[in-house]
Amino acid sequence: MAADYKKEIESYIELHRDEMLHDIMDLCRINSEKASYEQGKPFGAGAARALQQAMSMAESYGFAIRNYDNYVAAVDLESGPRLLDILAHLDVVPAGDGWTVTKPFDPVIRDGRLYGRGTADDKGPAVAALYAMRAVKDLGIPLKGSVRLLLGTDEELGGSDIDHYYSIEKEAPMTFSPDADFPVINIEKGQLQGHIVRHFGERENTVARILSIECGIRPNVVPSTAKASVCGLDDDLVRETGERITKETGVRFEIAGAPEGLRVCAFGETAHASTPEEGKNALTALLALLSCLPFEQDPVTESVRALHQLFPFEDTEGASVGAAQSDESGKLTLAFSMLTLTKEDLHAVFDARVPVSGTVDNVVEPIRKELEAKGFALEKAELLPAHVVDADSDFVKTLLASYEEITGKKGEPIAIGGGTYVHDLKNGVAFGATMPGTDNHMHGADEFAVIEELIAAAKIYAVAIAKICGA
Repeated sequence: MAADYKKEIESYIELHRDEMLHDIMDLCRINSEKASYEQGKPFGAGAARALQQAMSMAESYGFAIRNYDNYVAAVDLESGPRLLDILAHLDVVPAGDGWTVTKPFDPVIRDGRLYGRGTADDKGPAVAALYAMRAVKDLGIPLKGSVRLLLGTDEELGGSDIDHYYSIEKEAPMTFSPDADFPVINIEKGQLQGHIVRHFGERENTVARILSIECGIRPNVVPSTAKASVCGLDDDLVRETGERITKETGVRFEIAGAPEGLRVCAFGETAHASTPEEGKNALTALLALLSCLPFEQDPVTESVRALHQLFPFEDTEGASVGAAQSDESGKLTLAFSMLTLTKEDLHAVFDARVPVSGTVDNVVEPIRKELEAKGFALEKAELLPAHVVDADSDFVKTLLASYEEITGKKGEPIAIGGGTYVHDLKNGVAFGATMPGTDNHMHGADEFAVIEELIAAAKIYAVAIAKICGA
């Protein structure tokens, strides 16, 4: 039945493409990174402002809206039994360094791309879903049930927004999130964030020693920068060793004098923790450099060299820490993403994405054993199980058919390491909005969305709504 409306939907979205891009850019001008709580603003002023902007936008197009305590906004297509939820988010990761095309919150269009923080993750796709609903409403496509667009504000840092929403409302029978890739992601690997601790106790003031290390902004981000302070070594020796490590890893080092000795900074390339092989981990490269230097033996030196052995630069599959796994959903991946080291102790975090077959017994406990053997404690390591929706379900098949109608390409369900909003929903999948093969620098500098992909996504979502909810 939806095929009857395909041409009308395509024409409607094309007619409103400039307006849609304008709305996306307005939202992307707002820095909605999670910030400190303010009264009535659980995730800070920026997130609340983005939510208000999106609600005003939806209301201006004639939708009914409801604000769930500035955690989530709901946009309803019409009254009636809710058959489908579309789950998007308006919060963003930190801007970070290295932007070249534009400033992070000054979106621009260049060469068919829309650049700016949030253009791909997830404000652009959220607006594409809104315009899909707008197309269905304005075209008068008859529906047997309602669609609700949910706009969250804490997806990047834990999902407490959606927990709050589902403490009030029930899941729809079907949910998709436009926060990943097409065609349809029906399997999301399990997730494991491990917190590592070691306390050093009394420490002698040896001459050549590591004073501190600082690295990481989020557990789920491969770090692009890392820094250490050291003393007692010749700067030429450190620089020559750094040049050798750069040849091996592609991570660049800067060595500079500091009041206490030398400051060593590593510069790599960021990536999402679900695909650590796509980045150049500045932290593991820094550990490689420090491990090669002739520091005097003490608990800190011992710890740094042990961490290098457990998390070597070239190992993004957890083999060295005893966690390697593989099945039909793919391989385990692991990113060593955060480390704070002082003279008293160290705290570190790794992020692993675990195949369907991964368990506490064959992943978490082997890691714990390897860490304890080298003097570390694994203090927090909860394995979130993999999420699977049957590829042969009517829901998945309908979404694939919608994708195929608009793109003319064959769609197959896929598995990913990234976790989306639907990970804990019984019948939830990720559905776009990035097309296969596009690297939109999500979580990195110069994030962008391909404009034609956003337009196509809006068309696909409108066709899917008509197929799922059409009378």
